[in-house]
Amino acid sequence: MTKLTVAKFGGSAIGPNGETIPKIIQRIIDLEKNSKIIAVFSAPLTIHNEKKRSLTDIILEQGRNAENGIAPSLDIVKSTYQKILEMVNSENKKDCENVINLHLEKAQKALDEALEIKEFVNETRSRALAFSGEILMSHVMNYVLRSNGIKADAINFENWPIITDNNIEFTNFLATESREKMSEMADIVEKNEVVTIGGFIGKTVDNITTTYERGGSDRTAADLGILFHKKYETSIDFEKDSSVVSADPKIVDLELREVIQLSYNEARLAGMFGMKILDPIAIKEIVENGVDVPITITNMKNPEKITTVKRIVDEREGHPIKIVTGKENCAIFRIETSAIQKLLTSLEKDKHYSEFIILSPFTKDGIEFSRILFLDGEYVSRNEKYLLGFDSLATITYNRGVITLIGDEMWRVQQVASRTSARIGESGLNILNMDAQEETSRIIIVIEDKEDNIRKAIRAIHQEVSKIDFV
Repeated sequence: MTKLTVAKFGGSAIGPNGETIPKIIQRIIDLEKNSKIIAVFSAPLTIHNEKKRSLTDIILEQGRNAENGIAPSLDIVKSTYQKILEMVNSENKKDCENVINLHLEKAQKALDEALEIKEFVNETRSRALAFSGEILMSHVMNYVLRSNGIKADAINFENWPIITDNNIEFTNFLATESREKMSEMADIVEKNEVVTIGGFIGKTVDNITTTYERGGSDRTAADLGILFHKKYETSIDFEKDSSVVSADPKIVDLELREVIQLSYNEARLAGMFGMKILDPIAIKEIVENGVDVPITITNMKNPEKITTVKRIVDEREGHPIKIVTGKENCAIFRIETSAIQKLLTSLEKDKHYSEFIILSPFTKDGIEFSRILFLDGEYVSRNEKYLLGFDSLATITYNRGVITLIGDEMWRVQQVASRTSARIGESGLNILNMDAQEETSRIIIVIEDKEDNIRKAIRAIHQEVSKIDFV
């Protein structure tokens, strides 16, 4: 069976104004020696007011301007692509320039519609983002790759294989409908060495443009792995600034350990709790579709350094606690246990939302209460009316932060709960809730989210972990 690698390149991999595209070209050349490539691209970064910014944020800002009656402008977006255009040779430059102008006209039209109706939502928002960001970047990269002697082609939106439901701005992948629409892309993959496609973007069966949530390009890569795994020997490769280490290097700079392997479960939990490894929903979609594809997290600067993500890991070397991570801006929802099942069913079937953890229940005045730890306080704030509709006496507590230790075999670590909780206390932090479950090999510590509490707790626990013995 022919090998196929779905390689995802995010904004940081592309760099401001495409400055690291030469490294992407080299990575694709290396990968295509042994495999066909589907290259998934995020929107590029730019430099604005001397700061790195994603073009996604630039367009969202212009959309807000349109809502407020200020004429939106694509000047910053145009200048970014003009700089990337310099990497296209003379043979392909005119075609590439035409593609840039065509897509930006579509994006401008969407922004002008937002200005007219004073609303930047739903498909208007999705079209503005799609045609200025991910879709356009995939077409530009097609010409960059062709300029470097690579047989490449890009997927036009008319032939888009990622079919989603009708949640326009926070959409969900539909595997069956996508398989029915993938034949055109399958033909293009068969005929080329490399095929480029934009991440983050979907379309409904009625051709309405949709978007995943931020970080959705990871989901696009996973969805393509789901679609192509029967036709090719498929793997997924996320090209990053680094492979996975035992804590966020922006928080912990001492005694970081390289993580060689993660299970699907470990990777998903780490992503849910703040580690920017990959979008946890990408793993969820792979598992729910019964697919088992190997995933690698590759350090693009040093491609020999990789972390492998598998359904079941095949090694027990190193410390069982692989990652210490944390998440700010969480909320805890307390509800009578008798009412929780309807809420959980609705979150799954109606909202398609799963970024929460069920904490241990408690009993008060003879009534059992359940607690849901939501990992996105803003989501709870936006949906308060919906959540309280299941129990008007339920309560919500905001400004909570959570720290967790990741490791499927954490049961091998002696005194882990007592040692980590003590270490947090020694750091001057107050534990508001600690939830340890042997069955899930998971420890969750909830503290107040203020100042640098979360970072302080992560550093303290990470330092302690290396001192704890394990079987």
